[in-house]
Amino acid sequence: MNKILVTGGCGYIGSHTIIDLIENGFDVISVDDNSRSTTYALSAIERLTGKLIKNYTIDLKDFDSTHTIFTDNKDITGIIHFAAFKAVGESCEFPINYYENNLFSLINLLKCVKEFKVPYFVFSSSCTVYGNPDSIPVTEKFPVKKAESPYGSTKQMAEIILQDFSKTESATSVLLRYFNPVGAHPSILLGEIPLGKPMNLVPVITQTAIGKLPEMFVCGSDYPTRDGSCIRDYIHVSDIAHAHTLALEYLIKKKNKTNCDVFNLGTGDGVTVLEAIQMFEQVSGVKLKYKIGPRRSGDVIAIYANNNLAVNELGWEIKYGLKEMMDTAWKWELFLDNKFK
Repeated sequence: MNKILVTGGCGYIGSHTIIDLIENGFDVISVDDNSRSTTYALSAIERLTGKLIKNYTIDLKDFDSTHTIFTDNKDITGIIHFAAFKAVGESCEFPINYYENNLFSLINLLKCVKEFKVPYFVFSSSCTVYGNPDSIPVTEKFPVKKAESPYGSTKQMAEIILQDFSKTESATSVLLRYFNPVGAHPSILLGEIPLGKPMNLVPVITQTAIGKLPEMFVCGSDYPTRDGSCIRDYIHVSDIAHAHTLALEYLIKKKNKTNCDVFNLGTGDGVTVLEAIQMFEQVSGVKLKYKIGPRRSGDVIAIYANNNLAVNELGWEIKYGLKEMMDTAWKWELFLDNKFK
């Protein structure tokens, strides 16, 4: 049984991926300092899988602490690296925090990959590396353009680091550039738990609908899109999670074409912010209180994926549409409201 280290394992996508890995026969350990997550995910994972996950509560920016994970677990065969700060707007306000956290943690992990000869590495990248693309849908062959935010810059730099690392080391890597993960586990026992004010659209929608937020703002209505709001490619978190398992299996089976392959993860359908709001209102029966506000720094106008490569090479299948994304997100918000009252 392959032992996989998931960094950021208590986080939104990390926790869903741990479940998917376990369901597909992997042994999993986690590292998460819980600075932007809670330990609730670990109990939910145990309830859903029957497995108690070992979590190292350490900061990956500290090399000595990071090193102890590998001395304790010399049989780690793969790493899925999620742990990072991820809010576009916040990164524009505190850029140094983002460069320090997102890059130092990766470098420390790669030092351990080299020393302990860990063969497989899957990196959580982002469509932000494409900047404002010249056309859509975006394929993996599109050029990486100037990032619109420090967050996007950290993903670009991390990809360069991994590509250079792969030229000199035996470890093989996959970079997964995913678009906008939303929704919750179909069991409604696990989902996104934003700490403080949420930064992403769907948690803002659900928190407004339930009354945690008095109202929400649509950031910009003057973009050159069909209704003036930004266009994004929303993808269910469980579909994203399974792609990470498939990426590991792809590397283990030596199907990779290079030492550092790249895949887009999105549905291939662009949805405007206003269309996402309309779908939520349709699914939930709740009329949202929202206002049109100014554009948000760092936002690209429109982006969605061409996912043919992931579908054909990884065998990835998308199971959930926008309706299921909004339905599970709303049910999860109701669950949270009841559980943590």
